[in-house]
Amino acid sequence: MGPGIIIREAHFPGRAPIDAYGNGGFRFADMSHRGSILCLPSGIHGWEPRDAAALDAGDFGKVIDEAKDIDILLVGMGPDLRPLSRELRAALREAGITADPMSTGAAVRTYNVLLAEDRLVAAALIAVE
Repeated sequence: MGPGIIIREAHFPGRAPIDAYGNGGFRFADMSHRGSILCLPSGIHGWEPRDAAALDAGDFGKVIDEAKDIDILLVGMGPDLRPLSRELRAALREAGITADPMSTGAAVRTYNVLLAEDRLVAAALIAVE
């Protein structure tokens, strides 16, 4: 008998614009993902921040790992703009990343424009309903 169902980490191995967002997820590359995502140079990853209202450096380990390929990080904070903590900003700055928090909708639109311009952009996007 086979090993049964194998659950793998959600990952799309490429860069793609976000076609739609809402209803708790995102559409991209003719696929959909329920939940939050990280759009990185290595691809689009499922992302589960521990507390969306209090993001910290631990939530951004993959981003920091790919820092050499990222100039700007757009952080979609959900339906409303919330500031990033001083500690998180310092950790990202130390890695050479400029972070720009905004609502998820604004982050998606900005990400798509910067991606089309072939900029070194990444996005951490909290899903919205």
